[in-house]
Amino acid sequence: MARRRQRPRGRPVDGILILNKPQGITSNDALQQVKYLFYAAKAGHTGSLDPLATGVLPICLGEATKFTQFLLEADKTYQSTFCLGMATETGDSDGETVSATDASALTQAQLEQAIEAFRGEIKQIPSMYSALKHNGQPLYKLARQGITVEREARDATIYSYEILAFRPGEKAELDVQISCSKGTYIRTLAEDLGKAVGCGAHVTRLHRTVAGPFREEDSITLPQLESLREGKRGEDLDFLLKPLDAAVSDAIAVELTESMAWYFRQGQAVMSPEVYRQSEEGDIVRIFHTDGGFMGVGEVLDDGRVKPRRLVASAQ
Repeated sequence: MARRRQRPRGRPVDGILILNKPQGITSNDALQQVKYLFYAAKAGHTGSLDPLATGVLPICLGEATKFTQFLLEADKTYQSTFCLGMATETGDSDGETVSATDASALTQAQLEQAIEAFRGEIKQIPSMYSALKHNGQPLYKLARQGITVEREARDATIYSYEILAFRPGEKAELDVQISCSKGTYIRTLAEDLGKAVGCGAHVTRLHRTVAGPFREEDSITLPQLESLREGKRGEDLDFLLKPLDAAVSDAIAVELTESMAWYFRQGQAVMSPEVYRQSEEGDIVRIFHTDGGFMGVGEVLDDGRVKPRRLVASAQ
């Protein structure tokens, strides 16, 4: 007898919530709480923030989960505090101290000079306490077992790296703001800066203010969500959701005629004069039907046609 397919628990709801993640919980914990409050059948987040970290965490519900990749690849901005004069096992304040050096002689001018080397295109060796996987295992799990593996240096781009405040002392504190490409490890920037000035360093505070097109002012906290949900239904929170195409809002919008939309739904590439004039091969574009409905995203081919990349269910 064929096994009965279980219906997903929760309701179908599509959109993106911009959560301001609190300190002390994992990104998955935050995701599960949002999923529960919305009573959503499907949800996914767009790049982990450590339990220590706070700030902008876009959470995709329903069909929006098809576009998490584009937010994972987006640029980010962080505000962070580095403690200079102490290096830790994990590169943040959750780890055991591995070295301590008096940082009293350190000046802001020295830090400004050292930071210059970390702007622009750089190489980083990921921390053993990162979520990067080795043979299917996150590095941090191996690190907790006392296992260290060789990691290749990875490319990153630091668009800006500015000092916001400096508090000198034996354990000096440095507040910075960093705008960077995907895959940048702020704890590694702290550790590398500490090595550059000869006293060790680790992250004591990390707050993400921008993730792709989303900013902190767009976000909502878990207590605010819980308050809005009290005595109400998940549907009553839907007004907080950004539309599906918000994840790729920086891509040009292309409208397809009825006939072109039909072929596109069948998985075929279509030609659009808008794309031919404004885009290059490999660009991602937002696709809309003539009725204004968002169909998904397409990728521009070398001949100017657009092939489907991700389609929302209503466009299948």
